[in-house]
Amino acid sequence: MADEFIKGLSIATCAGFAWMVLSGWYTTPGFEDTQLIGEVPTGLDMYGSLAIILREAFFWFAILGMLFFWVIIPGIRQLRLARQ
Repeated sequence: MADEFIKGLSIATCAGFAWMVLSGWYTTPGFEDTQLIGEVPTGLDMYGSLAIILREAFFWFAILGMLFFWVIIPGIRQLRLARQ
């Protein structure tokens, strides 16, 4: 069980950090304004658009990765043990 926990934690840490970096670059208009969850700027070039897509992918990877390793895999193992 410890290996699933550390896998979920490492996914959350790495993907969450990548999400925060991209959010800080692209959706933080100023220090006193809304930070990390501000409006996505318009008129981005190809790399900016790719960064916004990666930002969303990292967010969902962090959430679903934690859920998968912390809830789904241990739940499946408990169901297998209960059926025996």
